[in-house]
Amino acid sequence: MLEFDNVSKSFWTGSHRKIILDRVSFRIERGRNLGILAPNGTGKTTLINMMANLEKPDEGTIRRTAKISFPLGFMGGTVSRHSAYENSRYIARLYGLDPDYVEAFCRWLCDLGEYFDQPLGTYSSGMRSRFSFALLLALDFDMYLIDEGMPNSTDVEFNRKAGEILRERLERTTIVIVSHQPRVLEAFANQAAVLMDGKLHMFDSLEEAKQLYDYETQG
Repeated sequence: MLEFDNVSKSFWTGSHRKIILDRVSFRIERGRNLGILAPNGTGKTTLINMMANLEKPDEGTIRRTAKISFPLGFMGGTVSRHSAYENSRYIARLYGLDPDYVEAFCRWLCDLGEYFDQPLGTYSSGMRSRFSFALLLALDFDMYLIDEGMPNSTDVEFNRKAGEILRERLERTTIVIVSHQPRVLEAFANQAAVLMDGKLHMFDSLEEAKQLYDYETQG
């Protein structure tokens, strides 16, 4: 379970204070996959980083009673001058997992060939995205956090393998996806919310959330 209790978060932009959350309360239960619609610039990445404990609230309490992943695409903890081989084994040790397994899993899913043994700093954005997602799936979490959906990969085989694994995880874990595109949420979310003007509006279905989102963003 992940719970926000009266949480507030804002930033000073240099000219004004931008409010991300204004005394927001909600709960995500295990087994209820949540899709959050948020227009660009409203703070969706900040919200998901707060879920992952990468950013702290200004006020309020965030409670976690589940193992929650780092956000997909977050490369904190990895070292650019080290290879995917070295990084995967290092991260495995941080989480108390078998380095041989995590390395082998990432090598198989990424299918980067000789680049797996080259520094991450030499990777294209697509290659880094594939490694980040492979690392996310190699670790064992109760709740997975995804910012803007699946990695933008043109590799058909990677997309197939990663999609199959993610669908299998849906049967026993919880997924939270934040995006500005409703179609990104359709395959996974069975409840939805809209982040707008510092408030998180919760709905029982994605269709209900889309009605508010479309009205506010297109009206």
